[in-house]
Amino acid sequence: MELMLERIEKQVGAQTHLYPLDLTLVPRAVTVLLGATQAGKTSLMRVMAGLDAPSRGRVLADGRDVTGQPVRERNVAMVYQQFINYPSMTVEDNIGSPLKLRREAGVAQRVAELAAKLHIEPFLKRLPAELSGGQQQRVALARALAKKAPLMLLDEPLVNLDYKLREELREELSQLFATGDSTVVYATTEPTEALLLGGYTAVLDAGELLQYGPTAEVFHRPRSIRVARAFSDPPMNLVAGTAATLGVSLQAGVNLSVPLPASSTSSLTIGVRASALRVRERGGDVALPGKVELAEISGSDTFVHVDTAIGELVAQLTGVHQFTLGEAITLYLNPTHVHVFDAAGNLLVAPSGEAR
Repeated sequence: MELMLERIEKQVGAQTHLYPLDLTLVPRAVTVLLGATQAGKTSLMRVMAGLDAPSRGRVLADGRDVTGQPVRERNVAMVYQQFINYPSMTVEDNIGSPLKLRREAGVAQRVAELAAKLHIEPFLKRLPAELSGGQQQRVALARALAKKAPLMLLDEPLVNLDYKLREELREELSQLFATGDSTVVYATTEPTEALLLGGYTAVLDAGELLQYGPTAEVFHRPRSIRVARAFSDPPMNLVAGTAATLGVSLQAGVNLSVPLPASSTSSLTIGVRASALRVRERGGDVALPGKVELAEISGSDTFVHVDTAIGELVAQLTGVHQFTLGEAITLYLNPTHVHVFDAAGNLLVAPSGEAR
């Protein structure tokens, strides 16, 4: 399905949930709606599904205006944060119900395949009430996948699952989406999830669509500081700077050799992803001495908060590292790994190198 939104707005009373936006989804691809809580992701999905009518604008499906068409008249599959299953039907019948409605052959085999991919094959003969919350959510996911609707909407479907299962299912879902014919819209608050799913990403903030494009392009070339903040975990380090003859001048005499466009404003903001900072020097690096304020171990990474002369920076180091509070430390940054934003917060320069 080609889904096109034209000047869509959504207001509820005095509150604006969606500001005017235009969005054309790439057919048979995954589009991730990325944004914090209350960014407008669910409001936009409900308009796409036909659960809510927009206050203004049109929704076009394959060129046909479906703005006023209710959800029951559209071929849409949707999975919410809170799972919805048929309580009186077994897991097997829940998953198989869309297949039986289409009178497909090989229902049992297809149900078994989906159950195996979503790790619920031992529960096929149980009722949903006999399952945990995470297991019930996987049943809802399997039924949505079985429906093979031309438009599939998933509103943070993995949020209620444990960390290990989320990691496994993200990979499984990306493979399932790649082999399907559906146009998939997947809402999440997690930048990492958007990167893992690939495809395309639409970044929303406070009801505004800030940027839409191939996920890698939006990540590496965020149009503004607002996009960069939304698409960074941990948040991007932002440091004030000024335009100089050879690049950008920061506090304490720190200079970064970054080619600036002729139209650059004198006041600039430097964006540095936590993964771009290192504790071992390489050729062309700029040294940033400081002291450790906090060290956090998360999974296989260590996040170090360092008070430097140019401000507090957070570095993401691969592996488990031990630091003492107040310990002297030097972070290293290569100027080719920074983003530069102008005084209005718009992107001027994107990284020309790749942090390792």
